Amino acid sequence: MPLGTLDGTPPPFFRQGPSALSKLMFFSALALFLMVADTRLKIAQPLRVALATVLYPVQWTVMQPVMWAQSGGQYFGSLQQAQAKAETAQRQLSLQSQRANQVEQLALENERLRQLLGLRERLSTPAQAAQVLYDAADPYSHKVIVDRGSVDGIAAGSPVLDENGILGQVTRVYPMVSEVTLIIDRDQAIPVLNTRTGARGLVFGDPSARVSALELRFMAASADVQAGDQLTTSGIDGVYPAGLPVARVEKVERRADTAFARITCAPLALVTGVRHVMILTPVGPQIAPRPEVPATGSTSRKGLRS
Repeated sequence: MPLGTLDGTPPPFFRQGPSALSKLMFFSALALFLMVADTRLKIAQPLRVALATVLYPVQWTVMQPVMWAQSGGQYFGSLQQAQAKAETAQRQLSLQSQRANQVEQLALENERLRQLLGLRERLSTPAQAAQVLYDAADPYSHKVIVDRGSVDGIAAGSPVLDENGILGQVTRVYPMVSEVTLIIDRDQAIPVLNTRTGARGLVFGDPSARVSALELRFMAASADVQAGDQLTTSGIDGVYPAGLPVARVEKVERRADTAFARITCAPLALVTGVRHVMILTPVGPQIAPRPEVPATGSTSRKGLRS
């Protein structure tokens, strides 16, 4: 083997350099020197600025997903807070609106009670106040249940009215409650008097009407009845006291094919949604009984027949 091909470097085992401790001490001293020099003389400031400038695009690119995630979290957090505030405001607004409606309803009910008590003072017929509990279960009739019964002295046939006029009549009496049939029911009929002309008539509930209405029947087509006429109780039936408001004439139809006019009336009482009513004592027991027919009349008739 030629001598020139042999490697003249010594093997790693025989290589000798600075020891590890020497390297540690050197680099520690160099680091301490650089820190003191940078603190005193700012020798690493240009290098730091240049390195930050070079690494800024990389740092910006790496931080974008983190910033997007933070922005998304803040957006959804703000959205949830806004929704929670909106729901809270909506609940408060609903509560305030409900309280305002309750106050308005209480004020209206208080005013109606004042009017009802004032009407009671003007009536000469004994009366007592009652409260409507609920509507009757029969969908084909117009009836309500009040909180006064036979134990309170309520009798069948007693007139019932609110602060505006006649509402109906007691048709059934139970110990604690009573059933009142409203005047708009098809089975109800009230003798009335036209306050303008003094003409008498009979008002019935109008089942054919889509809204709460009454019909003044058996009035001739030539009768003096006009829209706006006020109808009050005539008092000839022995049930309703005379002079109580009943209805107002809304429409008068006169046709050539019939001898009677079709007269539609609107009840003055609040037939839907009434809360407080006044129950009167029927005037029938207060009317003197009719005189008996003399027996001579019947005997004379028998004699004529014979």
